[in-house]
Amino acid sequence: MDWNATHFIWLDWAVLAIGIVGVVAAVWYAIWKDRKAQEGEDSSAYLFGKGEPWYVIGMAIFAANIGSEHLVGLAGTGAKSGVGMAHWEMQGWMILILGWLFVPFYQLMINKMGKIITMPDFLKFRYTQRTGSWLSIITLVAYVLTKVSVTALTGGIFFKYLWGLNFWVGAIGLILITAVFTVFGGMKGVMTLSSIQTPILIIGSFLVLFLGLSALGGGNIAEGWTSMMDYCNQLNNGYGTTHMFHWEEGDSMYHEYPGFVVFIGASIIGFWYWCTDQHIVQRVLGQVPGEDNAEVMKRARRGTIAAGFFKILPCFMFLIPGMIAAALAQKGQIDLTETDAAYAIMVQNVLPAGIKGIVTIGFICALVASLAAFFNSCATLFTEDFYKPLKKGMSEAHYVLVGRIATVVVVILGFLWLPIMMGMDTLYNYLQGIQSLLAPTMVVVFACGILSKKVTPKAGEYTMILGFIIGMVRLVTNVFTDTGRATMDGAFWNATTWFWQTNWLVFECWLLVFLFVFIYAVSFFTPAPTAKQIDAITFTSDFKKSIKESWGTFDIVGTLVVIGLCSCFYYYFW
Repeated sequence: MDWNATHFIWLDWAVLAIGIVGVVAAVWYAIWKDRKAQEGEDSSAYLFGKGEPWYVIGMAIFAANIGSEHLVGLAGTGAKSGVGMAHWEMQGWMILILGWLFVPFYQLMINKMGKIITMPDFLKFRYTQRTGSWLSIITLVAYVLTKVSVTALTGGIFFKYLWGLNFWVGAIGLILITAVFTVFGGMKGVMTLSSIQTPILIIGSFLVLFLGLSALGGGNIAEGWTSMMDYCNQLNNGYGTTHMFHWEEGDSMYHEYPGFVVFIGASIIGFWYWCTDQHIVQRVLGQVPGEDNAEVMKRARRGTIAAGFFKILPCFMFLIPGMIAAALAQKGQIDLTETDAAYAIMVQNVLPAGIKGIVTIGFICALVASLAAFFNSCATLFTEDFYKPLKKGMSEAHYVLVGRIATVVVVILGFLWLPIMMGMDTLYNYLQGIQSLLAPTMVVVFACGILSKKVTPKAGEYTMILGFIIGMVRLVTNVFTDTGRATMDGAFWNATTWFWQTNWLVFECWLLVFLFVFIYAVSFFTPAPTAKQIDAITFTSDFKKSIKESWGTFDIVGTLVVIGLCSCFYYYFW
């Protein structure tokens, strides 16, 4: 048997088959045990999960973030432009803000409302009914256009390169399998799958990293790292691709990621994604009925700290292996005709037989868990924010069924959008571009809603609407102008050059500033929030006591270590 085969052999397929059966059995058992304990289906448990340990929460947050866009897009970006995109991945410190700042406010809101909340719930309570409805609409549209479809598209690409599978078979198969899993598994299934796939994915990816460096260095990992850095430092017209910051205008990457603006822009997106996005926040909201506030917040915070540690890893799991693939291709050790094929080719070429099968199990679980998280969040938003207010008093089983139907609808919409996504050449940049247009609005509305008692309900509503409109107008101009790169003639285009041609990160920062000014300006001319709305963001002495009781030495040390590790990465790749 050829242990160094560069393709799947019978041993890999056998390991893959046995592993998938084992994963399915483990998930089914966890769901059966959970439902037996509940004595029936419960919509809250289906959509949110209940009382998971902090380490499971951490793995679930990490797994919800890791999708096929990382396996394909991040590794491909590493092969093409080095660590330039690492800002979006080095967000471990940003997840800490969710645990330390936002979780106490969300828990306070849960206490006020007497139920698990969604992000639109929070905005409806703090601002107006329309503000929450707008967020639901924006989130559902964003999930269909930039989450579900992108994950399916890049999943199809990954399986095409790994197994030679037809793209549509891979993409459609991934969506169908995930849809079935989400419908019957709910949040408990997602949580269980996350806890299974996270260690497999991490161990397997680091095997790719170290074995890839060993191959590049002729059996010496340190030599391989030096060889990779030397090669990447020669790229980009001598400016190199081993720098997270590009300061000189002569550097071709400066025009895409200008100076320190890239850090600010990535942080804005990170703040929105990690602290206010439904499919992430949903992982920390589950709790046991009647559970003490301090215990809930402790578990949630420690889950975010664990996720902060995990989030440091993707640069080593995917981005740097992409850089290794480029260096191996330059030496003629692998054939890398397309950068998007980098990770699949690394798996094929550097992992021994049998290990390929084990690692692929983790990859499949990661794809399903990530896509299932989006499906589940869509079902949650539709059920909690649209259906329940219209159909009150229905049975829990009925609400679960509605959530499952909503999942099927999302699957159909994802199918319809896939052919359009296929025609876009810059998928990864398009994805980040969409996020940069949505993030400033969410950051302003949520941050001001929590931290300021002077911001009025109507100010939040108008800011949400205006920010979304500005973002969508900019998106339309991006379609026509190739994100500002094309030369456009005509009175309209000449008069609005500043709007459509400004660098996307610079535009994001200025949009954030404008919306901050706008929300406070409108607050001067609209009715103040009610006492009930202010009470929703005001900590009582008892609640402050619960917050203090919820953290200890472990939380402080863990937080400092996460920040320190992020700082070290920035220092090395400055």
